[in-house]
Amino acid sequence: MLGDRHGRRSRPCPVTADREAFMTSTARITVHPSFVRGHIDRRIFGSFVEHLGRAVYTGIYEPGHPTADADGFRGDVAELTRELGTTVVRYPGGNFVSNYIWEDGVGPRDDRPSRIDLAWRTIEPNEIGTDEFVAWTKKTGTEPMMAVNLGTRGAAEAAALVEYCNTSGGTTWSELRRRNGYDEPHAIRLWCLGNEMDGPWQIGHKTADDYGKIASQAAQAMRRVDPTIEFVACGSSSREMDTFGEWERVVLEHTFDDVDYISVHAYYQERDGDRQSFLASGASFEAFMHEVIATADAVAARRHSDKRIRLSVDEWNVWYIDNFAGEDNLELLEQPRLIEDVYSTIDAVVVGDLLGTLLRNADRVAIACLAQLVNVIAPIMTEPGGEAWRQTTFYPIALLAQHASGVALDARSDSPRLVTAKHGEVDAVSTVVTWNADAGELVVGLTNRSTEPVEVTIDHVGFVDASLSDARAIVADHEGPRHTAESARAAEPQPLDGVSVRDAATTLTVPAESWSFLRIAARASA
Repeated sequence: MLGDRHGRRSRPCPVTADREAFMTSTARITVHPSFVRGHIDRRIFGSFVEHLGRAVYTGIYEPGHPTADADGFRGDVAELTRELGTTVVRYPGGNFVSNYIWEDGVGPRDDRPSRIDLAWRTIEPNEIGTDEFVAWTKKTGTEPMMAVNLGTRGAAEAAALVEYCNTSGGTTWSELRRRNGYDEPHAIRLWCLGNEMDGPWQIGHKTADDYGKIASQAAQAMRRVDPTIEFVACGSSSREMDTFGEWERVVLEHTFDDVDYISVHAYYQERDGDRQSFLASGASFEAFMHEVIATADAVAARRHSDKRIRLSVDEWNVWYIDNFAGEDNLELLEQPRLIEDVYSTIDAVVVGDLLGTLLRNADRVAIACLAQLVNVIAPIMTEPGGEAWRQTTFYPIALLAQHASGVALDARSDSPRLVTAKHGEVDAVSTVVTWNADAGELVVGLTNRSTEPVEVTIDHVGFVDASLSDARAIVADHEGPRHTAESARAAEPQPLDGVSVRDAATTLTVPAESWSFLRIAARASA
């Protein structure tokens, strides 16, 4: 892993702008309540629980744990899930779903088979399946987002799962659910048509043409069972895929009339000490989303359709994938520790910017799932029989999920520019502004990607009676991953001094390599 395995920090103190000795540059941002980018769908604050490593077993589920409930779910993890503000949870994969037999995970536990999961070379005991997962979402107040296997299975098995989950009774699969103790339908509305089917690592991976055909067939069969459900088609697994762009075009040519969303998967990491490119990951993320949107709209134009496919960014995060040796090198185990990245303060800054990028594009981003929720590249970590704790990346997500609501404003930014090795020229200050008219609150997220502090002026034209409710910041340090709950609190946002709010404008200085968060009480002028 990277850096110091025992990150330490001094006592929390307010963040001040004078930690840099040199002159600051300036940025100006203009917002108006009439300039709306899009309504914020609360499903943007989603997450992901895959049968991978310890995400399920000793993650959300650990019978015998001191906090476990009668169903074996960890109460401490459920509490942190609610604190994180998670709204929707994708399940059961991920790569895992592409060889998953959903029937293995229902019925009496003593009758369920143990199988080898081909995706992650893990022994899967099937103690947790569809019914238990849905029960967990009810306990945590989250919405299930179910994925179906289109790698080794097809339309018939997918339709059968919808029948099991969503039909009241009177059919073979719905009556099986009732015999299993779930009299009422699960009423799952959101369905993923496979996972990363463009990837050669995927069990049963396909060409865009082959995947588009089976995805269309599956969607049509599933919707015959329940006409109310929504579908996500698989987009590219990353912007760097050789097939990116053409994959989306071909898939949507087949599925355009069948699906509501197309997926975007994106992961970022710091490589070769290039902190500035890493801090600018949000610029690549935004370009990726805009390219997918352009492709989807081109398909719509060719079909003379006014339908607009929206994005489900159902895997996104910081992931140090270079540290993962690959599936072929894994020892066959049950509940192995896999991909348990431990995060630093700079990772928290980048995650804050990535989430802000999703919010800024709320006109087309409907769903987003941080991958993943517990233990596997996650904001929550656990120890078997022990504590659950917040990673550094937990803090910006929880703040934005709690307070960013209503609409994303079309903030016009005049920022200094940076030249990065990986992403070219980008804004030094990345901005997201949300407006909740009912609550009378502006929420501002500012990421300073540069090595200098920046003086920022936010002109809130069209707002009156403005006053500051909260100002905090996370400043990146150089200490590396934080391996304990105590050391991870280095990324807990600290009060940001020197913020001045008037009706006309807010002024502040954002520290170098930081993510800042403001709440401004205001009302729109008549």
